[in-house]
Amino acid sequence: MTALARETASQMLWRRLRSPAAWSETVDLLAVLTAASLPWSTSLAGIFNALMLLCMMPFLDVRAFVQSLKRPICVAPIALVLLALVGTLWSDAAWGARFYAVNPTVKLLVLPVLLYHFERSRRGQWVFIAFLVSCGLLSVMSWLVVFYPSLALKTDPMERGIFVKNYIDQSQEFTLCAVALAYPIVMLLRQKRYWFAGLLAALALSFFVNMAFVVVSRTALVTVPIMVGVFALLHLKGRGIAIIPAILLASAVLAWQASPQLRKTADRFADEYTRYVEKGEPTSAGLRLEFWRKSLGFFVEAPIVGHGTGSTRGLFERAATPSGQYLASAEVIGNPHNQTLNVAVQWGVIGVVVLYAIWILHLLLFRGDGLANWVGLLVVVQNIFTSLFNSHLFDFHEGWMYVIGVGVAAGMVIRAQPPAANVGEAGS
Repeated sequence: MTALARETASQMLWRRLRSPAAWSETVDLLAVLTAASLPWSTSLAGIFNALMLLCMMPFLDVRAFVQSLKRPICVAPIALVLLALVGTLWSDAAWGARFYAVNPTVKLLVLPVLLYHFERSRRGQWVFIAFLVSCGLLSVMSWLVVFYPSLALKTDPMERGIFVKNYIDQSQEFTLCAVALAYPIVMLLRQKRYWFAGLLAALALSFFVNMAFVVVSRTALVTVPIMVGVFALLHLKGRGIAIIPAILLASAVLAWQASPQLRKTADRFADEYTRYVEKGEPTSAGLRLEFWRKSLGFFVEAPIVGHGTGSTRGLFERAATPSGQYLASAEVIGNPHNQTLNVAVQWGVIGVVVLYAIWILHLLLFRGDGLANWVGLLVVVQNIFTSLFNSHLFDFHEGWMYVIGVGVAAGMVIRAQPPAANVGEAGS
């Protein structure tokens, strides 16, 4: 009987190994694990992502996949990676620095792969739910760290309420989840499912409360009103659109009065700007202004093809003030903290055109109604506006949020389109 059971188990395992549907389920599971682990660990997210790509290989329909890659929404991110590779040829940086600068773009190659898979899988929402639940747990952990700082894996005393990573990453996650929940809340209210809508509203509010009273990035403070405004314009009607600014203003005033942390964050910006202008101190706000000023100069020097991949740090080294005094103008960096300038310095107008083609094409894809369209649109909008103050498409955490969010949502949107509009579809 034992031998028979072993033989039966072996046969079942062999059938699963030969089953495309079983491999597809495994890819779905690994995509869910990638999204769930992203708020907590870059290493785990990388491992699950690599396993996901490997599990797609045994039964990949190469012809359908290549056909899928011909879509403009796939061509644009691939083009940016190729431009980064070609850009190594005219850069004067060391070869190690050139290939190191290619690395941040490589994640964009995963976006067409996710699109291809979730065009064929019905489990795309699992990925969104996994990320939402994971961020919800991180929010709970953030509050625990506020009251019990010894629990934090971070040792920076300035990053209050941060268990892992940093306050910028955490703010981007919480902002995306909180605003993304607006769509299902409104849909549930229209269906008169008040209890479920109330539960999701409480979850969204918990993210905002955490950002108001624990820690929030200044980038999030700027982008939240924009993201909420996009939702109001797309999904609310006359009176609802008029009410949103009033609610935002009232909420902002209430949070400002009730949260010393929020006032401290805003006041710090004004103080940093003043110290930079008057004394040239290398404050956070001042350094960004300094980086942008110099990067514009570098772009003007080579406006068409840029200075080449990995050239940014060398340009800042040559432009640094020779004085030994610790001033903003003496700072050297390889990232100007602005996505457009980051691309423009290395690959000129050509790179900027490709970058904006990525954003515009992805925005146009998510013009329809439905959760996938809303999530995809929100991910792109957030990335565009946060990239005014950071290079978030190239940063690990925010870059993967973009790749996973857009890739999965795009697959779901294309799957929902009429069959004539799709590129061929395999079973899930």
